[in-house]
Amino acid sequence: MFTTAPAPYFTQTRLPDDLFAAINALKQELNAVILAHYYQDSEIQDIADFIGDSLELARKAANTSADVIVFAGVHFMAETAKILNPDKLVLLPDLNAGCSLADSCPPEAFAAFKAERPGHLVISYINCTAAIKAMSDIICTSSNAVKIVNQIPDNQPIIFGPDRNLGRYVMEQTGRNMEIWQGACIVHENFSEKKIVQLKIENPEAEIIAHPECEPPVLRHANYIGSTTALLKYSQASSSQAFIVATEPGIIHQMQKQAPHKRFIPAPSTNNNCACNECPHMRLNTLEKLYLSLKNQTPEITMPLDIQLAALQPIQRMLEMS
Repeated sequence: MFTTAPAPYFTQTRLPDDLFAAINALKQELNAVILAHYYQDSEIQDIADFIGDSLELARKAANTSADVIVFAGVHFMAETAKILNPDKLVLLPDLNAGCSLADSCPPEAFAAFKAERPGHLVISYINCTAAIKAMSDIICTSSNAVKIVNQIPDNQPIIFGPDRNLGRYVMEQTGRNMEIWQGACIVHENFSEKKIVQLKIENPEAEIIAHPECEPPVLRHANYIGSTTALLKYSQASSSQAFIVATEPGIIHQMQKQAPHKRFIPAPSTNNNCACNECPHMRLNTLEKLYLSLKNQTPEITMPLDIQLAALQPIQRMLEMS
């Protein structure tokens, strides 16, 4: 789905001493906007025009008047921005910033899964490729999945993909039975229940807050379950002064900025060498790559017109239903 960027594009331009100033100058020159997900490095969040989760960023992408969109996130997010802005230049700082969840749902296999279940309405989590979106009836995010499923008539069978944990959570919240594609996110699947319980013992005053993509053994310990934005809002509103955060730890930058008097502890992964659980794909983007992407106007996101048009309808339906 992507154009090919020349291999040395990261090093073709000498980096300025003040990257923040240089990026802001290029934004003005190109009429560009930077959209950044909460899971990006803190310095990228600080330079972004808009920070949010998938739903918030989809809304910003749909309404921007910019000529150039730089999406500091992963490829499916940049694809969504391109689908919503077919005539604009959409850039991704690192072309290799993929997504394990999107990769867990190959289009050919999903097409077969769908064909075996005729008459089913397909609701796909936004964390999927443009090709999967093009096969879907409605897109959802973790922020609005329950709300969207609750709007579907009870007699309408549903396929939900690609995240099995989010799908399971939505089924529990809505009471709906759905056919679920068995995909998962490596970040949310790798939290260690044992280590989280130990953290809770060591920090009994801390609330455990978790994203619904987490595995059920982690969710059952959570005081609150919600989307990335919902976790951020909850951490501000709660009277608790400490939180164990079971989602990608990039969100802690915003939590700490908005509630500097509170303590935020990243939930540990099953990896013994890491005290948190960073997404390796999200972290491929850097401030240097963001600057070079604007400077060289590459890598550009492109896709076949038929995929783009087919994927647009379920995204628009999501925005209408949200």
